[in-house]
Amino acid sequence: MSEVIQVGLEGRGYDIHVGHGLLTEAGALLKPLARGPVPVVTDATVGEIHLASFLDVCSKSGIDARPVVMPPGEGTKSFAGLENLSIALLETGVGRGGLIVALGGGVIGDLTGFAAGVLKRGVAFAQIPTTLLAQVDSSVGGKTAINAPQGKNLIGLFHQPRIVIADTALLDTLPRRELLAGYVEVVKYGALGDAHFFDWLEVNGAKALAGGKNAMIHAVAHSCRMKAAIVGRDERETGERALLNLGHTFGHALEAATGFSDRLIHGEGVAIGMTLAFRLSVRLGLCPGQDAERFARHLESAGLPSAISDIPGPRPAFEALIAAMGHDKKVKDGKLTFILLHGLGQAFVTSDVPLEAVKDVLSA
Repeated sequence: MSEVIQVGLEGRGYDIHVGHGLLTEAGALLKPLARGPVPVVTDATVGEIHLASFLDVCSKSGIDARPVVMPPGEGTKSFAGLENLSIALLETGVGRGGLIVALGGGVIGDLTGFAAGVLKRGVAFAQIPTTLLAQVDSSVGGKTAINAPQGKNLIGLFHQPRIVIADTALLDTLPRRELLAGYVEVVKYGALGDAHFFDWLEVNGAKALAGGKNAMIHAVAHSCRMKAAIVGRDERETGERALLNLGHTFGHALEAATGFSDRLIHGEGVAIGMTLAFRLSVRLGLCPGQDAERFARHLESAGLPSAISDIPGPRPAFEALIAAMGHDKKVKDGKLTFILLHGLGQAFVTSDVPLEAVKDVLSA
């Protein structure tokens, strides 16, 4: 069972392939795009598990794949990481008309996409996401970036991939915490625009997380289909695409306030952030309380955090969270932009939120 989802962008459209065991077909899928040396960017952790088999697949298809292995972790998504990767890519001899492959999670995908976008004024790249988070979110839509001391993803550009190959079999090697962090983004799609999908996840989400192949393929493909449709209508996030940031204003602030450390990984920050968005919506009289509780209950049933108090260590200070929010990319004319909800599947964008209400939610 596999699915192909099209991202409909005029002149820059591409396919997302979703299925179990697709890595064995990656050579055939990439061959029409490959010219000359093809750098394969990964990190040391992913490389140890998947690089050798992927290079073998490429070799059998006649692709001159040249591995570039980066250090694992969020710290690689930095100016230093971008410099090191750019130099390494140039050393592979990749041409402006060539192809760069990102084999890894969100950090590798974001960094490689950014480097490809600026290298020789733009080289094509392919996404082979190895985490659930990357398969349903960061590998689709062309957002590429590195982090700055002021916050996440503040320096970057839009550079669409030429193809996305999401092999759900790769998720079998993920640590449970990473798998759950990716599941947060799956739940996000139900919360922001598809209540029926949220219903389906309440019944089938545990099955997908427990290794159910068809359930996971459906969860990933449906998430990609929703994102592809939104990106096709609003590539540059001038309107509707902002809904995909549900939970991220709070989540990124929590990550910054905890030092982008293992205390709180990205998906966990978004999980708490989405719960806070629901609670803020209830606080403002916009959303039924039972929807907020139902949402939090589903996260908790999966083993995910749903409150600031779930973060290990000292509680992040309110002032630090507000300061981090002030650096958010979604700040417009000095006002914080929030994605709030009228209910499950009914997200909307607003900047008309009293600071006192935000403080109440963050302090609860």
